[in-house]
Amino acid sequence: MGYFLERKDMVFAIAFFFIVGFIFGTALAPEKEVVRYLVSNFSVAGNSVKMTIPAVDQDGNGVAGLLITTIKPGSGLVLVNVNDVIAQFTTQLSGRTAAKAASGFTKIDAGNLDIIYTIKVDASAIEGPSAGAAMAISIIAALQNKTLLDNVSITGTISESGEIGPAGGILEKARAAKKIGVRTFLVPPGQVLESNIVPEKQCSLTDGVEYCKVQYVEKGRTLGELTGLQIIEVSNLQEAVGYFID
Repeated sequence: MGYFLERKDMVFAIAFFFIVGFIFGTALAPEKEVVRYLVSNFSVAGNSVKMTIPAVDQDGNGVAGLLITTIKPGSGLVLVNVNDVIAQFTTQLSGRTAAKAASGFTKIDAGNLDIIYTIKVDASAIEGPSAGAAMAISIIAALQNKTLLDNVSITGTISESGEIGPAGGILEKARAAKKIGVRTFLVPPGQVLESNIVPEKQCSLTDGVEYCKVQYVEKGRTLGELTGLQIIEVSNLQEAVGYFID
C-alpha cells in the first residue's frame, strides 16, 4: 500500500512539473509563436476541400488566397487560421456563421463534427467577414464529398439562413482572382457596378462669350467591363452553390 501511494505521488509530481513548465515556457514565448504551436499541432486529418478566395490586404491591394476546409468527427469545434495563426474575432465569427448556414443548407447536423478553415494568403493582415460565403460553400462541398471548380470564386458575407451580404474591395478582389485563372466571379446583390465620381466640363455661348462650368457626375461601369470576368450577382447559397459544383 505504501509503495502504491509513493508511486502515485511520483506520477502526480511529474505531471505537476510538466504543466508548470509548459505554462512558464509559453508565458515567455512570443504570442504568435504560441498560437502557431497550437495551430500546427492541432490534428486536421479528415475530408478536405480547396477553393480560391480573393481578399484585400492591409494596404488595400487585392490578393488571392487558398481556403482549405477540413471536416472530421469531433465535438462542434470551429477554427479559422490564416497563415498558421489563429484569425481575428470577426473572421472566427464568420466561420461559425458559415458552419451554421452550411448545416441548414445540407440538413446535416455539424454538432458532432470539427470544422477547420486554413487560409493561405500572401498578406500579413487579412481579416473580416467577407469570406463567409466562400466558407459556407466549402463546407457544403466537404459534407457532400464534392470537388469545387477552380475557375469560380466568390466574395460576400453570410448569414445563418444562407443569405449573402455586401463585401468591400470588390474590384480589387476581382482583379486578383483573374490573375490566378478565375473566369466567373460571384458577388453580392447590387455590387456588379463600380461607380466613380468624375468631372464634366459644360460650356455655353452667351452674346458671343463662352461660359464654362464643371459638374461632378457619377458614372458606373460593370465589373465585367473593368476586369473581363463573368460577374454574377447571387443573393443566397442556393443560387451560388450551382456555379461551384458540377
